[in-house]
Amino acid sequence: MKAALLPPTIEMFHENGYAVLRSALSPGEVSDLLAEATSIIRGKRGDVAGIEPAAPGESDDEALARYLCIHFPHKLSPLFHKYLSHPAIVRALTAVIGPNVKAMQSMLFIKPSGKPGQAWHQDEFFIPTRDRSLTAAWIALDNATLDNGCLWVIPGSHKHGVLWPQQEHEDDRFDCAGESFGFPYSDSDAIPVEVEAGSVVLFNGYLLHRSLPNRAPGGYRRALANHYMSAESFLPWMVPQQLAGSGTYDFRDIVLVAGEDPYAYRGTEDLSHAHVRPSGEGGCGNEKNNLKM
Repeated sequence: MKAALLPPTIEMFHENGYAVLRSALSPGEVSDLLAEATSIIRGKRGDVAGIEPAAPGESDDEALARYLCIHFPHKLSPLFHKYLSHPAIVRALTAVIGPNVKAMQSMLFIKPSGKPGQAWHQDEFFIPTRDRSLTAAWIALDNATLDNGCLWVIPGSHKHGVLWPQQEHEDDRFDCAGESFGFPYSDSDAIPVEVEAGSVVLFNGYLLHRSLPNRAPGGYRRALANHYMSAESFLPWMVPQQLAGSGTYDFRDIVLVAGEDPYAYRGTEDLSHAHVRPSGEGGCGNEKNNLKM
């Protein structure tokens, strides 16, 4: 059964903290998303904070080559918004999270040749959920390989249920985000997740993962990474200072992708906006924190 999460795959997800849905998207769907990614970079879908104006005569490749990642592309693009609810992904999410699922974030990775990866981290460190239900769906838009900086994971590392501390780093292989440390694993415990375009890597918010730089002589490692959680739980993310510690804050800039929203009476808000992620080239300044936002 193509792109369905069968019971053995569900078992693998819970055991290893990740699963791969191969050929979840058709070549035509991938092509549409790639074209839309270029449209976003070219400013055809609206303003993206941090996008540089295109130079006269600049090619699409020259424009794409400047950027590592765009946060919240679904706030600009109806197509990217639609793919938050792709049927194959929703089937998988409801299998591992439950019948009611909401999305809170999308990230469009361009990662051209020469751009850095991201050091060991857990997504739940950046996007806290009350019930530990955070799940990523990482959609490969190019073949993700060792050469171009595919994901690496430490299988089973989610089982501790611990958010390991983070520290700044000076490793130029990685972007400005912090690096997790203090966990009982080494790099030798990690495995690469090489996948073909159209595959989806589904992984738990507590799973330790990283990526290395794109060392391929040319091209990109494009991917669309969406984050989800159970709709039953509040999302205490990006808490305004005046509400910090109140115990009731619920981030409501969400998209329901499956089932019902028990908190629909609270309405939704437009809080997040598309912006460029700093790559760390030329120094990180104060950009070390909250790069999942």
